[in-house]
Amino acid sequence: MTTAPPQSPTPSARRRSWLVAAPLVVFAGLAAIFWFRLGSGDPSRIPSALIGRPAPQTALAPLEGLTDGGTAVPGLDPAALKGRVSLVNVWASWCVPCHDEAPLLLALGKDKTLQAKGLQVIGINYKDAPDNARRFLGRYGNPFNRVGVDPNGRASIEWGVYGVPETFVVGRDGRIAYKLVGPITPENIDGVLKAEILKAIGAGA
Repeated sequence: MTTAPPQSPTPSARRRSWLVAAPLVVFAGLAAIFWFRLGSGDPSRIPSALIGRPAPQTALAPLEGLTDGGTAVPGLDPAALKGRVSLVNVWASWCVPCHDEAPLLLALGKDKTLQAKGLQVIGINYKDAPDNARRFLGRYGNPFNRVGVDPNGRASIEWGVYGVPETFVVGRDGRIAYKLVGPITPENIDGVLKAEILKAIGAGA
């Protein structure tokens, strides 16, 4: 008996196979990301697609009622991200790790050496109530030269934020030089974050 040669899958069959396989491919990719984040033990090592690219050009309104010495603290103007090295921190009063990192962030904002080198600290207040945000800064101190409000989280999506807190170093050229996922801690502030700030300062010197 003669056996018929095997037939190649039709285009429609191949499409059906791809439709079945596509969710598995996506799931595998997401699983790899989560494994990298959790298995590495260091969520700050998650790479950002924005590293080396211009910071988002979205202007954000100031935090209503926030003043410094009687002068209103300005919001986020994208033009302010050029000409100086910037530390951009995404935070919220309801974020528990933000409370933990607040004293360390304040110390960075008050660091006279970094100030003398032109560092500015900018806050993006994420999905927060203005009264709660002001109380937060009143409790811990305000490290920010500028605070822009992001009430719906759209601007933070443009920054590639996974969740608050996150901190970015932006060079004088307005490009994102470094991203720290998770809170600033005693372990990463000197060994990582300050080193990245100084590297950005040196690169623009």
